[in-house]
This record gives sequence, C-alpha cells and structure tokens, in this order.
Amino acid sequence: MSELKIDTRLWSSKARNLSPYVPGEQPQHENLCKLNTNENPFPPSPKVGEAIAKVLQQQADELRLYPAPESDELRAALAELYNLDINQVFVGNGSDEVLALVFASFFLKERPVLAPDISYSFYPVYANTFGIELVPIALEEDFSIDPDAYRQPCSGIIIANPNAPTGLLLPLADIRKLAGEHSNSVIVIDEAYIDFAQKEEGSLDTEVSAVSLINEFDNLLVTQTFSKSRSLAGLRVGMAFGNASLIEALTRMKNSFNSYPLDKLAQAGATASVLDVEYFTQTCQQVIDLRQALTAELTALDYEVLPSHANFVFARPKDGEASAVASTLREQGIIVRHFDKPRINEYLRITVGTAAQNQRLIDALKVLQAEAESVAE
Repeated sequence: MSELKIDTRLWSSKARNLSPYVPGEQPQHENLCKLNTNENPFPPSPKVGEAIAKVLQQQADELRLYPAPESDELRAALAELYNLDINQVFVGNGSDEVLALVFASFFLKERPVLAPDISYSFYPVYANTFGIELVPIALEEDFSIDPDAYRQPCSGIIIANPNAPTGLLLPLADIRKLAGEHSNSVIVIDEAYIDFAQKEEGSLDTEVSAVSLINEFDNLLVTQTFSKSRSLAGLRVGMAFGNASLIEALTRMKNSFNSYPLDKLAQAGATASVLDVEYFTQTCQQVIDLRQALTAELTALDYEVLPSHANFVFARPKDGEASAVASTLREQGIIVRHFDKPRINEYLRITVGTAAQNQRLIDALKVLQAEAESVAE
C-alpha cells in the first residue's frame, strides 16, 4: 500500500497545530496477553447483554427514533445509587467526551488550569484543543500529590484520583482542602478507577469517592466512567456528578455539540449495569484481590511497586530497564505500557489481568530474571 499523503491546505490553523491524544495500543496477535490499556479482565454483568438484546428483539422498531437526549433513566439509576438528585448527574459518550465538555464549560477563562505533571495525558490535549493554558504541578518524589502546591490563581484544577499511571490515591481530606481553598474555581476529580480503591486503614474518611463531597462544595465536579469497573469500555459511557449549576453548564455545552451522545443500546446496557449491584461489587473485589496478588509476585521479583488503588500497578524493574522488559515481553505476546517520559521511564504500567494472564506475565518475568542472573555470573 502506498503511503498516504496528507494535504493540509484546507485545514484550519487549529487543526494543523493539534497534537492528538494517542490511545493505548490495540495490537493484533495470536494468543495475546493484553495488559496495556486497563480494561477489566471480567465481562460486564450478564444483565447488560440481556437489556441490549431486549431492545434489539422487542423494541427494534424504536431504533428509527432518536434516543432520550438526557438519558433520564440512566441518570435516575445513578442518582439513586449515589443518593443524589437527578439534576446532579450528567452522562456522555465516554468520560473522554465528558472531560472535553468540562474543559469547554469551566476552563475557558483568563487564568490557567492546574494539573499534576504526571497524570492522564489527555489533559494537555484538551487544553491545547481549546487554547487553555495548563500549568503542570510537579508530583512529590514519591509521586504523591501535595495540595499545598496548588495554591495559586487558576480557573480550575483537574486531578485523576487514583492517579494514572501511578495508581496512587489522594485522600478525601486533601480534596476537601483543595475545594475549600479554591471556592471560585472548579475542582475536577477524575475518578476513572475509584471503584478499585480501598479505604486506608485508620482513615477517618467514611467514603473513598469524592462524590460524597459534592453537597458540601458547589465547585466540586467528579467524573467517572463505565469503561473500567463496569467492563463496558466498548459501550462508551461516562458521567459527572456535581452541583446542579455545574451540571446545567455541561448540559448546555453538550447540547451545543451533540444533543444525543448516548444511543438506546448504550443507555439500556449502562442502566442494567448500575442496577446489578451484586455483580459489580463481586468483580471489583476480584480485581482488587488479583492486584494484591500481582503486587506480591512482582515484589518478590525485586520490582518496586507503588501502592495502587486502580486496576493496574506501576512497577519498576530492579535495574530500571523498563523499556527493555516491555520489548522482550512483547516478543512473547505480552503487552504492557511503557511511558518514555522523564521520571517515569523506568516504570511499567501493568493492567491487572485474569489469574492466568497475571501468571503468564510473572512466568515470563521469572525467565527474564534467570537469564539476567546467568549473564551476570
């Protein structure tokens, strides 16, 4: 196939200057062990498929009609789950769309937005797309977030919690501090992985999710996704929780771009997932248990593993040769994520897989370690 030549003469200057987000690789490989994009190792609730099948079998004629523009049934289910009013809930086509609307709704101001320097790499892309100044705030040496480092004028703050790719959890006390000290700025807590978090022993916080704080702070917005803990990355559903005034801003912005972001099948499947609390609770705990076992195995291989509260671990090989390890694993059909960036280029982000996938990874790493020791001798 000949190389595609792109002619940009008809492009806007904005399109020419964009640096798009690069999603995690979706390789095609026989017997692939895919541990690079933080997908859930378990399937979604069986009730999701049943709900979608019902739409297709019993209500297929309705597919000629537009879906409910505000996804009222899904929002009502989420509101009941979190003990909120429906006007405190917003849904969109994946949390990435929700976050884009967040940037457009709250950060298009004269002052910059603040974010950790090591975090979800889509944040700088959003900022660049909308012409927003983003000021990176350096993580501490141990990769933790110091809320005092955010004491500067800003239009808002956005923090992934648990953070990505580190997996570290910011305590609710620190989120409360940020929201209180920046009462005239929107504080966005991106909780893509929050359902895999565990309360710290001895913590005074009764909850882990910052959703528990939104009635206390009218400037706090919490985003989540169905892609991770609910195993619905392929369905594309995200949500935000906050004061009704913040939700109204998101709704206005959404309706200025796309009035119908969620189709009927996505709405039906996502609602069924929310209602199946037992399945959700069980699979989240299974992932947590697998994460703990994987952490123990990696630690036994002399990997430095950060204390993760997500469905992945951030681990440094003993010699720091993370790139070489990732390349060698790839040759065996085991895909993990390596970030060639300052401060984190000696680490691997490894998705928690099934027990069999995790064991395949550990077995491969043991062989690598044995070979390295043999060479050293």
